[in-house]
Amino acid sequence: MIDKYSFGKISIQGIDYTEDLKIFRGNIVPGWWRKKGHRISEPDVLDILLAKPAVLVVGKGKLGLLRVDQELKTRLEQENIELIELSTSKAVHEFNRLINEGVDVAGGFHLGC
Repeated sequence: MIDKYSFGKISIQGIDYTEDLKIFRGNIVPGWWRKKGHRISEPDVLDILLAKPAVLVVGKGKLGLLRVDQELKTRLEQENIELIELSTSKAVHEFNRLINEGVDVAGGFHLGC
């Protein structure tokens, strides 16, 4: 569960993170940097693809500037992984809701713009 998000900071289990991060299967991967900056491609989430969650929630930042490449969208569809893209504040709420429902959910969260 994610405790709180504010611009540039996310709190998980009482620990504050100030870098973009990924969460899947109980693992928190801080320092998530994408090869194309504000675009997510397959190599950026290969660990999540290999884990094959039911849902990938992407927090696109406060202003929603992060984008998911079409190739990754196609791969997620082929792997039957549902993609949910929202501003990070909304993505945090959706991620927590899915966790509470027992869904196998992974997340990638951009903490800034």
